[in-house]
Amino acid sequence: MVRVDDRPRVSAPTRAANEAVACALPFADDADFADARRGLVEEVPGLVVRDPSGFTSWDSRPYDFLRDADAPHDGTAAPRTVNPSLWRYARLLATTGLFEVTEGIYQVRGADISIITFVEGDTGVIVVDPLVTEGAARAAFDLYRRHRGDRPVVAVIHSHSHADHYGGVAGVADPADVAAGRVAILAPEGFVEHAVTENVFAGTAMSRRAVNMYGALLPKGPAGQVCGGQGMTNSLGPPTLIPPTRTIRATGEEAELDGVRLVFQLVPDTEAPAEMNMYLPGRRALFVAETANATMHQLYTLRGAQVRDARAWAHYLNETAALFAAGSDVLFSTHSWPRWGTATLTEYLTDQADVYQYLHDQTLRLANAGYTMLECAEMIELPPRLAARWYNRGYYGSVSHNVKAVWQRYLGWFDGNPANLAPLPPEPAGRRYTEMMGGPEAVVAKAREYFDRGDYRWVVQVLNHVVFGHPDHQRARDLAARACEQLAYQAENAPWRNFYLAGAAELRHGVPAGLPATSTASTDTGRAMPLEALFDYAGTRLDGARAGAEPSFSVDIEVTDEPAGRRRVEIRNGALHHRALGDQDPPGAAVLRLAKADLVTLLFGEATLTDQRDDGRATVHGDSDPLDRLFTLLAGASFWWPIATP
Repeated sequence: MVRVDDRPRVSAPTRAANEAVACALPFADDADFADARRGLVEEVPGLVVRDPSGFTSWDSRPYDFLRDADAPHDGTAAPRTVNPSLWRYARLLATTGLFEVTEGIYQVRGADISIITFVEGDTGVIVVDPLVTEGAARAAFDLYRRHRGDRPVVAVIHSHSHADHYGGVAGVADPADVAAGRVAILAPEGFVEHAVTENVFAGTAMSRRAVNMYGALLPKGPAGQVCGGQGMTNSLGPPTLIPPTRTIRATGEEAELDGVRLVFQLVPDTEAPAEMNMYLPGRRALFVAETANATMHQLYTLRGAQVRDARAWAHYLNETAALFAAGSDVLFSTHSWPRWGTATLTEYLTDQADVYQYLHDQTLRLANAGYTMLECAEMIELPPRLAARWYNRGYYGSVSHNVKAVWQRYLGWFDGNPANLAPLPPEPAGRRYTEMMGGPEAVVAKAREYFDRGDYRWVVQVLNHVVFGHPDHQRARDLAARACEQLAYQAENAPWRNFYLAGAAELRHGVPAGLPATSTASTDTGRAMPLEALFDYAGTRLDGARAGAEPSFSVDIEVTDEPAGRRRVEIRNGALHHRALGDQDPPGAAVLRLAKADLVTLLFGEATLTDQRDDGRATVHGDSDPLDRLFTLLAGASFWWPIATP
C-alpha cells in the first residue's frame, strides 16, 4: 500500500473549483440513486476474498466511507478533497451485493471492477463476464446460489476480450466440464487473438500502469482512492482463461442455451477489438457489454491499449438502438446499474452515440484546420445538453484524452512540428531545461509562485524537468507532489485522480517494493494461447541487443500434446522468427520436446530448461547449446518500475 498525505491540505483554488462544480451540475436530479439500488436482494458491504495462501484478492470494507445512506445527494455532501461530481458517482457504484435485474436475470455488483451476470435457464444458469480473478468470481457465484439455489453452470459468455470479462472463468466453470461438453463457452470472433495481443504481448506494461490508473495500492478514502471509474477497483491475482467452444461471427446470429434465446450483435473496435452485445427477447432485456455506460468511456485507456474507433462506436450504438431498443424494457451492462423503460434506455443509447460522434467529428474538423492534438483537447467541449447528462460525464474517459485519442488514431504521435520530431528523453531534457531556467533552486522557487496562484498543471509540468534532471532534489519532488494532490482533488475523472495521487506518492516515497506482480500476462492465459501466438510472445521477450551480437542459430520445438506442434525457431539479427514444420521436414540439430503447459512456464519465466530436463518434463535431442542460448536470451522484466520519477 502506498501512502498519501494523512492531513490533506486543500488550497483555496481547489475549493473554488469544486464549489463551481457543485453549482454548475444538476445535482437535484437524483434518480440514479434509486436505480442503482433497485432490485437489491442482499447487500454485502463486508465481502472479502482470499486465495488459499491467504492473499487478499478483494475487500469491500475500505469503501464503507461511501455508504452513508443518509448523506444528501447534492454537491454539498462531498469532502473538500473530492470533486463533487466524482463523489456522487463513486457513491452510486459503492453498493456490494446481489441484484435482480428482471425476472430470471441477476447480477453481483461491487465484487470487482466489473459486474458478473447470471441468466437463469430451464435447468441451470448462464454466466456472463465472470470478473477478473477466479476467487472473486467464485465468491459472487456463491452469493447468487445462496439465494437462487445450487444451479449448475451450463454456459459462460465473454462479451469481449478484456481480462475483467473473462479472467475469473475458472471460478465458475471447470475446464473438464468444458472439455466434456457440459459447459459451453461463447465469445465474439477474434476474442482469443485480441485477449492475447492486448493482455499478454504488452500485458506487463499495461498492468503496471493499471495499478496507478485504478488506484489499487492507494488507501481508500476521501484523501485517496474513491473509485476506479468503471467500478471501485480490480481484484488482485492472475486471470484465468478457457478458450471458447463457440465463436459468434455475425450480427443477428442466435443461440438457445438451456431454453434461453439469445440474439447477438457484434460491435468490434468499440470498447474492445472483439466485443458483442446480446438481446434476450424472452425477457425483453438488452445487454450492451461495455458499449454504453454510466460514464463517458475511454477512446484511449490511460493504462495503455490500442486506440478505439469513435466513429465505429457511435455507429454500433445507433445500430443497437435500431435493432433492439423498441423491444426492450431493461438495459443492463457490465460496469454500471441498469436502465429501465424503453424510452429511457433508447435515449441513453443515442445520447452516448452522439457523444462519440461529436468528439470524432469535431477533432477532425479542428485537425483539418491545422490545430494540434493538444490544442484540440483544450478547445473542444460537449454541447450543453450532452454535458448535463450524468452518464456523459468524464468519470472514466474524458473529453480531453478522448479528443487526443481521435487525433492519434488518424494522425499518430507527430504533430508536424520539427521541434517534436526527435525530442530528447526526459532525463537529458530535464537537465538542459533546468540549466536554462537558472538551475533547480530557481525553478522550484518560481514553481512555488505558480503553485500559490493555483496553476497546478504548469507546476507539475515544469517540475517534471527538475525531477528527471536532478532526481535527488527532494524539494522539487515535494512541491510536485503537492501540485499533483490538488489536481487529484479537483479531478472529475477517477483514473486522472488515481494517477495524480499515485504520482504524488511515488514522488515522496519512491516505487512500492516487495509486492507481487499482477500482470495480465499470466501462465493460465498462456496455456489458452495458440502456439503461433506463444512464439510471437517469446519474440517480445527476446533481448534484441544481445541476440543481435550473436551468430544466427535455430532450434526445433515439438509440443507433444498439440496437433501440428512442431515449430522451428530461428534467432537472426536480433529477431525471433518461427514457422510450422510438416511431417516431411527433417529435424534440426537441436530438438526440444515437451508439453504445452511446460513450454508456457518456460516462456513466462516460471521455470528453467534445466529444471524441466531434471524433472523429466522436457527432453533434448541433439545439441543442447542452441536451446540453452535461446532461453538465456529471453529477458525477464521487472514489474515495479517507476512512472513519475526516473
